[in-house]
Amino acid sequence: MFGIEWLRPAAFLGSILYALIGVLMFWITFVLIDKLTPYDLWQEIVEKQNVALGVVVAAMSLGISIIVAAAIH
Repeated sequence: MFGIEWLRPAAFLGSILYALIGVLMFWITFVLIDKLTPYDLWQEIVEKQNVALGVVVAAMSLGISIIVAAAIH
């Protein structure tokens, strides 16, 4: 099923590079959305225990992650 092909240095380093690019794109998108909202997401979720906002941010994070993964793949 899987060969030794994934152990090649070029494939391994390419995977690491794409993973770092994906994490960076996700972080930038999350910070941008946090700045566009009228309140501080982190304070609302962590300090005020806003569960509904936490669920919305989790869904948004999954959506961004799927888009980034599809774009990189």
